[in-house]
Amino acid sequence: MDKLQPHIFLMPAIALTLVIIFYIILLNRLPNKTVFQQFVFITFLLSFLLNFAWEVIHGPLYTGFNYNISHITFCGLASVADAIMVLLIYFFLAFIYKNPLWIKHINFQRTLTLVLIGALGAILSEMRHLSIGTWSYTSSMPTLPFVHVGVSPVLQFMILPGFIFYLSYLLSKNKLKPIV
Repeated sequence: MDKLQPHIFLMPAIALTLVIIFYIILLNRLPNKTVFQQFVFITFLLSFLLNFAWEVIHGPLYTGFNYNISHITFCGLASVADAIMVLLIYFFLAFIYKNPLWIKHINFQRTLTLVLIGALGAILSEMRHLSIGTWSYTSSMPTLPFVHVGVSPVLQFMILPGFIFYLSYLLSKNKLKPIV
């Protein structure tokens, strides 16, 4: 966690490229582009802030973490990557549900799908980062059996995306009515 290596930026760069492509496609399908742009901005901002808080709070579960500028900066970079991944999840589900504002019609099935996608994405990401040595856990980090990844990062992506999407919807609710 002390050294930034170029290979850790590969997946976020791919995700960012996909987010930009999906954003442009979805934006072009909407009559009221400004409302969608505002919703996406609120979602990105909330995602960064909430993921940053989570990253800083669970930082001590990672080997060598200290509350210093280097590790806080790393948490900030991780939070940007997390925010990009949250948008990727949102846009992916927008294509699946054929509705850029699918969050307006959230139900149990969609919530379960969102939680499962978040869990799977976090598990795969953690497995990759652990295998290439980007970070490691302290003995305080509870891990999931079989996959041996931390519970905290998996919960992060099971809980935060849905909360972020719903909160973004609530903050944008009056503006979103004309879109669909």
